[in-house]
Amino acid sequence: MGIDLNCDMGEAYSIYQCGDDEGIMPFISVANVACGFHASDPTVMRQTVALAKQHGVRVGAHPSFPDRDGFGRRRMDMGAEELTACIIYQVGALKAFLDEQGMPLNHIKPHGALYGGSRQR
Repeated sequence: MGIDLNCDMGEAYSIYQCGDDEGIMPFISVANVACGFHASDPTVMRQTVALAKQHGVRVGAHPSFPDRDGFGRRRMDMGAEELTACIIYQVGALKAFLDEQGMPLNHIKPHGALYGGSRQR
């Protein structure tokens, strides 16, 4: 019996650094990669997927509410159609980078308030 070690990854964006993806990636088996709405950007997503491939790490999408300022932790009042479109958009972006590397999408794990937890003030 094996144990999967799962970690949220690819949360840097633009000039902002977050975490040590290169240092952590060799020690995990599954990565939840931020898809741009709470963290990440296209360059970081692409680099994170390539790094995961290099280390044989399975990749899943980590979509969130469009809440970069609140790091996806604030619940947003959105209709089902709008929320569905937001999730498809984010997963599709990550899927494009996975396709580029010839990797499958392993899973989808909602982030923050989308996962059910909110930290509203």
